[in-house]
Amino acid sequence: MNNILLIIVLVILALPPIIFFGYMYALSKNPKHSIIRSHPFLGWIRYLLEKLGPEFRQYWFDNDTEGKPFSRADFVGLVYAAKYRTDLISFGGRRDYEKPGFYLSNAMFPKLTSELRVDNDVLLHGRKYVITDEGLFTRKEKIVHEQIKPWLLHDDDTIVVGQNRLHPWRLKGMFGASATSYGAVGENYILSTGSGAFMAGGSWINTGEGGVADVHLATGVDVISQIGPGMFGFRDSTGLFSIDAYKQKANTSNIKAFEIKLHQGAKIRGGHLEGSKVTEKVARARLVPVGKTVNSPNRFEFLTNPEDALRFIDRLQREGGKPVGVKIVVGDPKRLEPFFQAMVDLDMYPDFITVDGSEGGSGATFKAMADGMGLPLFTALLILDDTARRFGVRNRFKIFASGKLVTSDKVAIALALGADCVNSARGFMMANGCIMAMQCHTGKCPTGITTTDSKYQKALAPEEKQWRVMNYILQLREGLFSLAAACGLETPREFRREHVVFTNEKGQSIRIIDMFPYPK
Repeated sequence: MNNILLIIVLVILALPPIIFFGYMYALSKNPKHSIIRSHPFLGWIRYLLEKLGPEFRQYWFDNDTEGKPFSRADFVGLVYAAKYRTDLISFGGRRDYEKPGFYLSNAMFPKLTSELRVDNDVLLHGRKYVITDEGLFTRKEKIVHEQIKPWLLHDDDTIVVGQNRLHPWRLKGMFGASATSYGAVGENYILSTGSGAFMAGGSWINTGEGGVADVHLATGVDVISQIGPGMFGFRDSTGLFSIDAYKQKANTSNIKAFEIKLHQGAKIRGGHLEGSKVTEKVARARLVPVGKTVNSPNRFEFLTNPEDALRFIDRLQREGGKPVGVKIVVGDPKRLEPFFQAMVDLDMYPDFITVDGSEGGSGATFKAMADGMGLPLFTALLILDDTARRFGVRNRFKIFASGKLVTSDKVAIALALGADCVNSARGFMMANGCIMAMQCHTGKCPTGITTTDSKYQKALAPEEKQWRVMNYILQLREGLFSLAAACGLETPREFRREHVVFTNEKGQSIRIIDMFPYPK
């Protein structure tokens, strides 16, 4: 009897591994895997390690300042700003000071906080986490409710977009959420981001080219409605632009402006949305079939030159009465000049220009486009600002900048190089819990952000993450005012090229105003 039991136990223990390894050996004969055909078992281990490689590098092996598109230091700093509303660090910065880069130039005698021109009159109800005890494997936290300063611009520094429109857009903040289309991101992300931006005040969200959905309007936050070449949400039954659909949206109170997307940094070839992400709600917002993969063209079919674009902008400004701008990527100064010459010749101007750096992010794009097309943001900003000044039209529109601007120092540099306002997409994603899993295009985002799958979306709780979005905005704005004070300025609105220095690999430093003086 004992022998029979022993045989049964051995069979139970031995049979599964034999079946498993036999199955793996049979699979190894598949002709598409060369390594596995020659090394059946080591080959499978190699593929397993390759699959786990990105996670190991992100958490274990990458230096704190090495990771792309954002370093571990940037990521952790942003998470602390959003969750704990602090950007305090210990033992000094982690930046590699031997590498070339931009730096802010501090004043010999900075401004005191009491000397800043800031609107902190009405305190906001805030919520943050406080660490009470941190062990080796555990962290105990408590939630703290408190009254906090909003760090808004003073009334005298209010940014007016579309000052000649019937309904100009007035902004008391300089930082908002960049274009992220419904479908590329889910409704929980839009809800939490919209709610957080609304609670912070002075901020906004951009719909992206996926059209306006109910969830964009639900929180009451200021909305920029983007119109892309696919005209999602702005098309008729034949796929052509519908002025009636546009007018309907222009009559919506919290849609404050419209942005015509001529280009985007990470995907100049046009947008892409997998059919698996096109749910019934997404299809209704975009006016496309459910479950069908959507590719937008890389240009509006009816806009073939600068004159066409400006006449279209002018029509929308007149028909809707609200600010209308364009989103572009800068290739070089010469390619910009015909656009500005047409502005002067026609006396028609966009109310704002969003310049997207080639380092801009995207839920799904093609590597060659993301890595090799268009200029990085800081270079593009200087070119755009210079070109506008040379044509004498810089005062006719505002400039929004976007492209990896997730910290207050980067935002301050962008403002100094010519921007009036700054957009961020991935900053708000990380404030919502993004772990940079690089699964945006799959619809299986583990944090519930870049997905429309209800199972995955449950990971993101808008009622909790909205506070993190609010904290992120407030912490960044406070940082902006602190940097302005350190530069001897009363407000971030006063940042100029003379407040930024570039240091090269030899340690030589030169002010940006000396490298790139303002055109006469």
